[in-house]
Formats: sequence, structure tokens, C-alpha cells
Amino acid sequence: MKHLFFGGIHPKYNKEMSTKITEFRTITPKQVVIPMQQHIGAPCTPLVKVGDHVLLGQKIGDGEGLCVPVHASVSGTVLAIESRPHPTLGQAMAVVIENDYRDTVQPGNIPTSREEILNTIRDAGIVGMGGAAFPGNVKALSAMGKVDTLIANACECEPYITADDSLLRTEPEHVLEGMKILKELLEPNRLVLAVEDNKAAAIEGLRKLSKQFPEIEVAVLPTRYPQGAEKQLIQALTGREVQPGQLPVSVGCAVFNVSTFAAIYRAVRLGKPLTQRIVTISGEAISEPQNFIVRIGTSFHDLIEAAGGLHDRTERVISGGPMMGIAQKDLSVPVVKATNSILCLLKDLNGAAENPVCLRCGKCVGVCPMKLQPLYLYRFTKAQKVRELDRLHVLDCIECGCCSFTCPGKLPLTETFRLGKKLLREAKQK
Repeated sequence: MKHLFFGGIHPKYNKEMSTKITEFRTITPKQVVIPMQQHIGAPCTPLVKVGDHVLLGQKIGDGEGLCVPVHASVSGTVLAIESRPHPTLGQAMAVVIENDYRDTVQPGNIPTSREEILNTIRDAGIVGMGGAAFPGNVKALSAMGKVDTLIANACECEPYITADDSLLRTEPEHVLEGMKILKELLEPNRLVLAVEDNKAAAIEGLRKLSKQFPEIEVAVLPTRYPQGAEKQLIQALTGREVQPGQLPVSVGCAVFNVSTFAAIYRAVRLGKPLTQRIVTISGEAISEPQNFIVRIGTSFHDLIEAAGGLHDRTERVISGGPMMGIAQKDLSVPVVKATNSILCLLKDLNGAAENPVCLRCGKCVGVCPMKLQPLYLYRFTKAQKVRELDRLHVLDCIECGCCSFTCPGKLPLTETFRLGKKLLREAKQK
């Protein structure tokens, strides 16, 4: 049975732009810049030094606590270990490797026991690849023995992005095998892959595999943004509502992105760490929108050039989608584990108002999937009233952008709420 979540919008999805070219192209960069922080948690410490020769898949950074390692995505020579531009952090320590174009591989181990599988997920550097980049082993460990439903998230509800769709159209069995691996660890009663109904080719392929994977249910949901947010997806599939401040495990669910499941399969069954991913490059400002298989550490510039380059009237380049992505000021930034899309927009798209003003129409309240009150959150953030922000649960904002998209006054609501969350966290620390 399918359920509705509160709020949401129906933007123009523009997904057909990047699916016209059906075959993947691969990028082999001359140089990769691999940040030591590509996950939520503590940054890695470099395990190599300048001048070292590294192998493809070799661990080049690791740390303790909430941390997963990073690996070389090419074989070659370490040129530098220094601070470099980062697509989400601004700057981060990175290992720069010159590609020798040999792809000499560091052999991996194939685990046999449940404990070894969990360790392999960590050692392979697997994180949430839908954008959150939370360490995969920690998320799996926290759900062991506590969930009855394991969900593969293939909704990919942001406009333009088709990386997960492309994965399901080309290698759906990798996703389903990855689900079976996590089933061994979590022991849920129900396995469900959720996909929106605007991905017809992927749905057809999944249904053809249904006899091979009878334990996995394919749930086709009506297209609606932000259905890919895990709390909204859980409600749509199960009717259960995750309460403010709680995690999916509190209602017996665990949600992983389909690209994460595929990475788990490659790590556990093939011994391959996370060194590459599918990236959508799309938008009206790029000459040849399509999906690429990209080595981690490849620069945005190299990928844009491989897609035919930018139009003269390009206004912005975004890491991610138009709703939740981050605009870039430096195209030397590298693709990281959570980079699912590079979006290139023209000057006449997504323009901001010169004098944004709240019309008090209440449209933002009607579309907020977290049932918040964006008009008051905006006002209290501007006034820096942190007690009111706490009372109105600003930390529950998932920054989906529905309110900003809907606002006729063109208020920068989502950006303002990021500031409000920062103000509240700083106040609580004091």
C-alpha cells in the first residue's frame, strides 16, 4: 500500500536531457585530486607522502571515529598533499596523483563472515551516495537487529539528475545483489526498492529481474519532489512517520541509495573499493548532457570539457541539482563520492529577485514536507531569535528548497534557514 507524504511540489524535471545518450562514457584524467574528507565525520589522515607510487584502489587516507578511508582512483605518483578547493567544504586537504595510465590494481579481499562484510564496507570507503555521504558501515551497524524494512532509494526526485536511473537501466543486478548482502547483516522482513514512475526503462528492467530476486519488492511511486528524502520515502512506503529529531531506525526502517547498494556489491563480492561513480552532467548551458563513469578526484572542468563545454551565457555551475545543489566558483573542484550531478545553467534560469519580499501568502507552509512554517523561520532568522527558531524546529528543515521554489516573493528561504540552523547550533554550544 502506498501513502502520501505532506507537502511537496512538481517542478519541471528535465530528465530527458541526459538520457538521450544511452551509453556511458568514461573519463581518464591526467591528474586526480582526492580530498581527505568526503563523508560526514572526521577527515582522513594521509597515508602516503609526496613521491610515492600508488596503485588503483590503494588506501591513501584513513582515520578514527566517524571516518571511512579514501582510495586512489588511478595508479601513479603522488605529486602533492595540500589544501585544495572542495565542492561542498570550500577547502580541504587532498592528495594529488599524476595518472600513469596503467591502472595497476591493488588486490582486494573477499569477506566471508558477517563481521568481515561490515569491515569490508568500511574499508572500501563506502558512504551514502545520494548526497548525505554518511559512513555506510556505521549506518548498517546502527540498524542491525532494529529494522523490519530495508529500502533501496531509487526515487532520484531532483530535476535533471539521472545517475541512479542510468545505474538501474544498465546494472540493476548490482543493486539487487547489494540489497541481499545487507539483508544478511540487518535481517529485515521486507526488502523494497522504491522508484518513481518517470523511470519507465529502469522499471521494466527491474521487473524482468523479479524472478531472480523474488524477495525484493519493486514499489513504483507517483513522481513528486522531495520523495527521495528518506523520511518522506518511509511515509510513502509504510505509512510510518519519523518524529522530529528521530532517525528512520526509530520506526524500524533503514534507507540506502541504490548507488550505495551497488558499491556494497562491488566491494563485498568483487573486492573493489569506491573509486568511481556515475555522474550526470546536464543543464541548458552544457553542449552534450549525458552520464559519465567518473574517477573520484576528476575535476569539474575535465568533465565539462568531455561533455562539449559550456555555452557563452552560462550563469552558474552547481554541484548537485537545482533544488539542493551548491553553486561553484572554481571548476577545479573534484568529483567526490557524493557528487551525483554537475548542473550547468544559463543566465535566464533561476534568477533571483532584486528586492525579495514576503507576501504572507502561506504557500511555503503548504509545500513544506516537514510541516514547518517557513515564513516565520525566515523572520526569526533575520531577527536572530534563536529560541523561536528552536521552538519552530528549524533543525528539522531538510533544505529541500520547496519553499524557495514556490515563493512568489522570491525570498532566499533555504539559504536563510541554513544560517538559522547555524545560529541555533552555535547558541546551543554556548
